Amino acid sequence: MQKNWYAVYTRPNCEKKVSRALSKMGIEIFLPLNYKRYPTFFRGDFAPEPLFKSFIFLRAEENHVINLSKQVKGVLSLLYWLGKPATIDGDDITAIKEFTNTYKEIELERLDVNLKNDDSTIDDILLTIDGKILMIKNRVLKVNLPSLGYTMIAKMEDKDIFGRKSRFDKSDVALQQ
Repeated sequence: MQKNWYAVYTRPNCEKKVSRALSKMGIEIFLPLNYKRYPTFFRGDFAPEPLFKSFIFLRAEENHVINLSKQVKGVLSLLYWLGKPATIDGDDITAIKEFTNTYKEIELERLDVNLKNDDSTIDDILLTIDGKILMIKNRVLKVNLPSLGYTMIAKMEDKDIFGRKSRFDKSDVALQQ
């Protein structure tokens, strides 16, 4: 059978325990971490926390995933869609990995599930990186994750996108501040 990505719903604050238990079982897991700034006396330090609260992504066969959800302590259930375990698009997982490796202080915004790109963003600056539509407006970068029903949002550093200089100059396009 084919291996797909699935989302596992865990008890609150048990994401790391469950991910360690699944790793020991030889399951490919992905726990995206978001680095939040916490104020300290001299400077703000960044501390990691799960990007998706109470969710872990794992890659396995469907029948194996159903059995795992019953065996591992801390797992409440799988994420279901229309009575079946919801498969997460591999492109969305790749986009999350790239986004979390590049940006800190990421925010999530809810979307309708399987939302298609509409024409309401025509006036914004749009880029396509690895097949994903990125919207840049007011130095804010947005990436849609249609199979999860979320949009990831991060503030850009000075014209820097995914570690590369943007192809837009101030002479070409004025980014709104």
